[in-house]
Amino acid sequence: MKSLGVGLIGTGYMGKCHALAWNAVKTVFGDVERPRLVHLAEANKDLADARASEFGFEKATADWRRLIADPDVDVVSVTTPNQFHPEMAIAALEAGKHVWCEKPMAPAFADAERMLDAARRAGKVAVLGYNYIQNPIIRHIKRLIGEGAIGQVNHIRVEMDEDFMADPDTLFYWKSELSAGYGALDDFAVHPLSLLWYLFGHVDAVVTDMSRPYADRPVKEGGRRKVENHDAAHVLMRLDGGISAVLMANRAAWGRKGRIALQIFGSKGAITFDQERMNEFELYQADGRGSEQGFRKILAAPAHHPYDRFIPAPGHGLGFNDLKIIECRELIRAISGEPSVIVTFEDGLRIEKSVHAMAESFHQRRWIEIA
Repeated sequence: MKSLGVGLIGTGYMGKCHALAWNAVKTVFGDVERPRLVHLAEANKDLADARASEFGFEKATADWRRLIADPDVDVVSVTTPNQFHPEMAIAALEAGKHVWCEKPMAPAFADAERMLDAARRAGKVAVLGYNYIQNPIIRHIKRLIGEGAIGQVNHIRVEMDEDFMADPDTLFYWKSELSAGYGALDDFAVHPLSLLWYLFGHVDAVVTDMSRPYADRPVKEGGRRKVENHDAAHVLMRLDGGISAVLMANRAAWGRKGRIALQIFGSKGAITFDQERMNEFELYQADGRGSEQGFRKILAAPAHHPYDRFIPAPGHGLGFNDLKIIECRELIRAISGEPSVIVTFEDGLRIEKSVHAMAESFHQRRWIEIA
């Protein structure tokens, strides 16, 4: 396949992460043509010029529509705040570009549906940035479950906690606006939902509670502003096949930095994993003498492909940005028509539907079935 021309809209944390991935995918995997970093868009020209120089892009603009109209751009990375995803992704697809959009799809479900419709009409690859499923350890856990290493899975508990909103004196910013979505549910609880989808399938039914640890936050100009969405959520779920599950999410959890704690219980054992220790997991198998049973810690190693493309020795560990490089390689596979591990807009919409059902359940105070 010819070298892809890349456009990047947004250069914050995730924009830089995408730029690192596009820059590194050839170096790490070697079996692809090196992408051309063609065009970068930011809110103003000075910032766009500075980021293009830092990230290695040929052109810069303060008008993202000019980037999308660029004939040299084949694929567009959309890494802007959530509310801008629909307009940008749809415009890129209508212009005949492939799209790599950060999660979630959109704050409004109708907009997420429009994004999927645009992808279907365009016939282009449209994927969402759920890079935690790219962890070689998660891939190995999926393999173990498929092989029956812990028997029939019957219950799952997953927690996602961070503390970037734990301080009540943190200034109000866009993530607390209703226009940004429900809060913890669609801001980051979609990540554990992507893991559940990858490992077990979609969510069938939910009942939800949500809360605001702090009712308001200070604003820079003085005074305080009401928090418009919810920073914590607790969800009971039924998954495909009738598996029971619990999801807890809190972005105001002191001491937690990037925790996705996954506990998987089966008829013959259990598996535990924590994203804060993303290069290891624990496996319990109920065989042998009871006096010697216990969890075994398994460290990431070259045997857990594609760890071997980064590091030739076990125990040294990958990082968050490395998972993005793997995701970038999977995106290129999809564009090439090869089998790939990605969250398409199709699958992403089902994740979005689960989130909206959770919010509906909270407001209606009842179980919601997800068709």
